[in-house]
Amino acid sequence: MACEVRVHNGEMSREEMDAYISRAREKFGKEPTGIDIKIDGEYVELTYDFDPEPFQRIRRITGYLVGTLDRFNDAKRSEEKDRVKHGA
Repeated sequence: MACEVRVHNGEMSREEMDAYISRAREKFGKEPTGIDIKIDGEYVELTYDFDPEPFQRIRRITGYLVGTLDRFNDAKRSEEKDRVKHGA
């Protein structure tokens, strides 16, 4: 996917834009989907856009914050199975 570069308050060469894209890859370890570059004299303000990150649901089960039960031992799995689940 190509990164959309938007330059505000001035003009910038394609080489300079590519350098800012490379900097974002190195700094964040992922490809930006867009970059806003605001030029203010000798300074630039950079704002990066990235694809949303998927997140894992975390629940408190038997006193522990967990995403899945796959790391529980047999006793903890049994405790989870026997617990009283309250309705919403």
